[in-house]
Amino acid sequence: MTHGTARPAVSRRREIGQASARSLLMTMLGEFVLPRGGGPVWTQALVSALTLSGIEAKSARQALARTAAEGWLASERVGRQVRWSLTPTGRHLLSEGAQRIYAFGRDEVDWDGRWLVLLVSVPESQRDLRHRVRTQLNWAGFGSPAPGVWVSPHASHQAEGQRILVDAGVSGTALSFVASYGQIGSQDALVTRSWDLAALEQRYEEFISEFTGLDPVTGDAVLVAQTRLVHEWRRFPLLDPRLPVRLLPENWSGAKAADLFHARHAGWHPAAQRHWDLLTGDLAGPFHDHEGPVTWARASARLVKLGITRSMPVIARMRRTAAPQLTRSSSPPSALARLCAATRA
Repeated sequence: MTHGTARPAVSRRREIGQASARSLLMTMLGEFVLPRGGGPVWTQALVSALTLSGIEAKSARQALARTAAEGWLASERVGRQVRWSLTPTGRHLLSEGAQRIYAFGRDEVDWDGRWLVLLVSVPESQRDLRHRVRTQLNWAGFGSPAPGVWVSPHASHQAEGQRILVDAGVSGTALSFVASYGQIGSQDALVTRSWDLAALEQRYEEFISEFTGLDPVTGDAVLVAQTRLVHEWRRFPLLDPRLPVRLLPENWSGAKAADLFHARHAGWHPAAQRHWDLLTGDLAGPFHDHEGPVTWARASARLVKLGITRSMPVIARMRRTAAPQLTRSSSPPSALARLCAATRA
């Protein structure tokens, strides 16, 4: 088994950026591969799953190669085929991410009214360092009401703030306080100056709009919907500072979005997981059902009848790359055959 030479790391820019072949692959790894022990999964199965989400096969294969090069995946060649498994570090990081994603928004934040305040001084000439400190403190949920001042309603985040400042080499000049808000000004004004809640709420509203009326019916559709749901939701733990309810605007959209995510995820989970198993089954050898061997002709006809038309380009590519002597009576890869058998009329 070949392991990537790099040590995998989570990139905030990549996590909150637009969907790409690699980011969707990471979502699928966390949602479908991790719960099954981390693999192995054949290349064609992963490529087919990404193709359903609108990713071209070439881009899907490049995403696999880059993810492996970064140390998330290890490859194993079996004959002429390759299968992929999560590396130990990849499993660990994805497990941490899964816990953060699926727990996010479930519980109301308790607050004792105290604020954590950091005073951080980084010279203007060290712009790269200033950017790094700002990015990591933002990621940890801190807001900045004024240059060099960082605040959080979570006093327990002091250890994380200290780690960030120590890693950046600026802890020696930093100061910290834990205290209640005074009588000058208002906490609402502090929140407004520290975090852009309007932009965050807009993203929550877009999430609600996208998934409220979505009702996938076919196996392909529910797999794509579940992947997209998790992919969009996984950004919010990095964007939302998780402020206590007392500090949030009335009718905060984040609460509605959280309820929607958990309801949709639970509702689509069984069908999405079943379809993943069908798509990622063994890619070699015949399969039989109650009518006998499942052939290319029967499998293709079944998918057309079910309306799973987005799978047809994948089927065509699989046939073109199969042995030239295959006929319509030959057996397709058993992942496709299982789909036919499991969805028979």
